[in-house]
Amino acid sequence: MSPKRPRAATALAVLFTLTASFGATAAFAWPFGPPPPKPAPASATPAASDGTAPSPPARPASPPKRATAEERAAADRLDPLSRSAFWSREFDSDPTDAAAGVELAVALRLLGHYEEAAATVTRVLVLHPDNLPALLESARAYIEMDKGFYALEPLKKAQAAAPRDWAVYMLEGVAHEQNEQPDDARTAYLQALDLSPNNPAILSDLALWYAKRGDTCQAEKLLRTASAQPAATAQERQNLALVLGMEGRFTEAERLMRQDLPPPITDNNLAYLRAEAATPRSPNTGAGAFCAQS
Repeated sequence: MSPKRPRAATALAVLFTLTASFGATAAFAWPFGPPPPKPAPASATPAASDGTAPSPPARPASPPKRATAEERAAADRLDPLSRSAFWSREFDSDPTDAAAGVELAVALRLLGHYEEAAATVTRVLVLHPDNLPALLESARAYIEMDKGFYALEPLKKAQAAAPRDWAVYMLEGVAHEQNEQPDDARTAYLQALDLSPNNPAILSDLALWYAKRGDTCQAEKLLRTASAQPAATAQERQNLALVLGMEGRFTEAERLMRQDLPPPITDNNLAYLRAEAATPRSPNTGAGAFCAQS
């Protein structure tokens, strides 16, 4: 997803700490070594300095039980906090498990822990440098931190591994935008759209590229196409509402907002858009613009 899209609400970031423990047990089996010493009689057990008997040695902790395939599949339906706890246990039990590491990074990103997500997926890439999901998740984490420059390197590797994956090019477009390379961003969006025509997410990001540069008519056209797709989400509708508000068409913008947003957020968004619409715009863009619909 593009971090440049307007968000309806801010997710609550919940702080937690990842921990890992490893235990090792030395094995010794007769007759492949010297015979084990005979146990000393109970009366011969040395006493501690205070005269009390010493505590028995602690047993090494057994390794955590791995989740089944069914449990892993069900984890995707958990809320982000529970999901992060689940995948943290899985990744701690086997730090070489690339899938668990990527899923943990996804959960951390959804919680807003972008730096932890980036650090987690970096651990995966150390052992699995060509893992495509890890490369894409690394790019997403950096993009969420508004550090598109650092997303370009993993995306370059992802593009080499999967040259026909539209998601690689869409993320590349966002990364170029953040890196102040607008022409490269538009090229990447168009490449993604060529691989996945009428994809609402790509259309939406490309529309915002135009809206940012004052071409709200082209943005509106793309967003109407995006919103009409069966796979369209509230994100596409709300981006369309944003552009309509930029054009000063508040009645339709409000109708779209109230489909997905609670009244206080809708009211705040409308107030913001009305204030923005009062700013002078160039001809055929901004407040009062009318875009012909095909």
